[in-house]
Amino acid sequence: MSADRVVLERGKDTSLTVHLFGATVISWKCNGSEILFLSKKSLFDNKKAIRGGIPVCFPQFGPWDLGPQHGFARISTWTLEQAPKTLSSGDVTAVFTLTDNDETRKMWNHGFKVTYTLTLKETEFVSDFVVKNTGEDSFSFTALLHTYLGVSDVTKATVSGLKGLQYIDKVKEGKVFTEQRELVTIPENYDRVYMNTQGGHIVHDTATGKTIIIKKTNLPDTVVWNPWEEKAKAMSDFGDDEYPKMLCVEAGHVSSPVTLDPGASFVAGQVIVAK
Repeated sequence: MSADRVVLERGKDTSLTVHLFGATVISWKCNGSEILFLSKKSLFDNKKAIRGGIPVCFPQFGPWDLGPQHGFARISTWTLEQAPKTLSSGDVTAVFTLTDNDETRKMWNHGFKVTYTLTLKETEFVSDFVVKNTGEDSFSFTALLHTYLGVSDVTKATVSGLKGLQYIDKVKEGKVFTEQRELVTIPENYDRVYMNTQGGHIVHDTATGKTIIIKKTNLPDTVVWNPWEEKAKAMSDFGDDEYPKMLCVEAGHVSSPVTLDPGASFVAGQVIVAK
């Protein structure tokens, strides 16, 4: 465990690596197989958000009038509140927290505490995400777990659990459409916010047969994103040829904000299972 990285080790070449900058999960190895995508060009300069893994977007998803896009959580240094601990089941858990400080209050003048608990199991890992209003005024926010999954070829990946749902297509000027496909495929620049995705998703890599199951709690939206060739070339921290190897399937509460009264908490999370 280096100064800025926390490793949860479960044995059998199964581990979770978390960078304290953004409390960003940068690696999940399950029985020796890496599940997540991390760009080889990610800067790790403690200034720019890490390109890949699972950045945490809070208190804003998307452009923000008050501060940086996707909020400050992914570019803040979090506190390791509980170092990795092995439970009687053999599972390993660690707790990371972010609280308001002078820098966050310059942008967003509210008292809060985010508690992010990660639990590594044999073939899955659990993320529990809790926001508490520790201040004296109500506030509203959006939040999202920006999960980058590694795939062998994005054009051969499918995503279930979206048929019949409305989505905001950010590539088409934010217009709203209804998804007709049972299995969604990604053939081009893709940036959609699917709403009311309560049931979770199965992401299947048809080229390798590998499957990822995403189960969500109190995160009613799912963003599906791949920048494709042109946008990939425009990103300095993303390899020009890397876009076919990743697919973002992101659980969030983003199409409408959460409002918290003083003392209240928002409790959400996701479970990702590797098959």
